[in-house]
Amino acid sequence: MTEKRTILTSAEIACLWTGYMNDSMSKCMLGYFLKDIKDKEIHSVVQFAYNLSVIHLEKLTQIFKEENLPIPTGFTDEDVNMNAPRLYTDMFISSYINNMSKVGLVAYSGFISMSVRKDIRDYSREALQETSELYEKSIEVALSKGLFVRAPYIAYPSNKDYIDSNKYLSGFSLFSKKRPLNTVEIAHLYLNIQTNLMGSKLALSFAQISPRKDIQKWMLRGRDISEKHIQVFSSSLLENHIQPPVSSDISITNSTVPPFSDKLIMFHMGLLSTAGTGNYASAAAASQRSDLILSYERLSLEIAQYAKDGADIMIKYSWLEQPPGTLDKDKLSREKNINS
Repeated sequence: MTEKRTILTSAEIACLWTGYMNDSMSKCMLGYFLKDIKDKEIHSVVQFAYNLSVIHLEKLTQIFKEENLPIPTGFTDEDVNMNAPRLYTDMFISSYINNMSKVGLVAYSGFISMSVRKDIRDYSREALQETSELYEKSIEVALSKGLFVRAPYIAYPSNKDYIDSNKYLSGFSLFSKKRPLNTVEIAHLYLNIQTNLMGSKLALSFAQISPRKDIQKWMLRGRDISEKHIQVFSSSLLENHIQPPVSSDISITNSTVPPFSDKLIMFHMGLLSTAGTGNYASAAAASQRSDLILSYERLSLEIAQYAKDGADIMIKYSWLEQPPGTLDKDKLSREKNINS
């Protein structure tokens, strides 16, 4: 006698739906990258990432079918133009893979914590391990090419200490200097500079290829927001005589032929906005200087408004796919009364 399988929880359905949307987008992006990459080592990493997306989509599709759940539309071959000229350099693609693998690590660890059924936990754990391997490969290649930008170095501390005054938590003082940044705060400032550098370049490339004026304007606004946030975080490092991380400006070509649909690039920027908001929340929680916490909170609101405006554009063009949800019981009741 076979044991009846427990139905999926709402959290597990959300994880599967989100994973499908993200992997279907990644498959389109990575497939386009593969046709133009010249560097064999970078090509190998991108091929590994592409294969993961294909495998994940196959597994997710099987689960949706077994559970009699509608398979998301996500993104298909119609959302990518493989005949479009090269838009990104090999170096940029290498950085992109490293950045997006970090997004994947956060996503899959969250999926594990939200899943209870064993097969969903197994899938999420395997995907996390695979994404971790992708992250390792992307770092090794970037290091070998001299492309990886490390976090700032500091002098090793000579002893351990305890906080002996609540002034340590204050980032505002009219009569004294702010206390120096600690390593936790430096780490988050570095991470958020790096992610905004990637976001600004992607937004610029998407503005360059989109034929729609409203999307061009929204993408350029995203670039400006990212550059503004980079300046805010960099100034905090410079105040402590710490050089902000920089990378070579070798990212996009002059092509204006769209390799991706506007639907895909809008979704991609929405994904980055969501990841950025999560990064800022983590940074605010980990930071102990009040001026940094307020900066993260203020800038998070700016990202939230930007993401909302992007969602409005997607709704305008009927591109925003709705996640699975519960039935509107009040609406059902009203409709029943009308029909009775």
